[in-house]
Amino acid sequence: MLLRVITACVLVLVVSACSSAATDEAPSDDLVVQEGDSVEVHYVLTLEDGSVEDSSRDTGVPLSFVVGSGRVIAGFDEAVRGLTVGSVVDVEIAPEDAYGLRDESAVAEVEITESQQDVAVGDTVWLTDGREVVVIEIADDVATVDLNHPLAGETLFFEIELVSITRG
Repeated sequence: MLLRVITACVLVLVVSACSSAATDEAPSDDLVVQEGDSVEVHYVLTLEDGSVEDSSRDTGVPLSFVVGSGRVIAGFDEAVRGLTVGSVVDVEIAPEDAYGLRDESAVAEVEITESQQDVAVGDTVWLTDGREVVVIEIADDVATVDLNHPLAGETLFFEIELVSITRG
């Protein structure tokens, strides 16, 4: 009977020691974001004047993309590489790694149809190819639109939190 109690105590100590060792060490297989991984991130985009331009936290739905796929701006893609789940980083992205520098010659004239007569200077409209443009001038039935991305020429400030990684 005494032998069973001692054996049970030794067994409890061994199990406790093993459990303790397992929880004290960080797992060695933590994923680090790399090319081809599917990731989910929460982000807050702030402009130089401190205004918040966009945030996934507003909707509670993280942004999902494949790293290296070209679906997000280059600076954002680069910023998530090397992160682990739960990491939060603040990054400053220059225009060249975001939406590019402004090109003052990037304008086009677009005919205004009868159903678009209420368009005004400063309005944001979408071209048939899906691009978002701003009306900069209206003359007769023709609108001159700025083909630059609305954030072209802007330095962007992101807070990025990595929510999940799926190895690609």
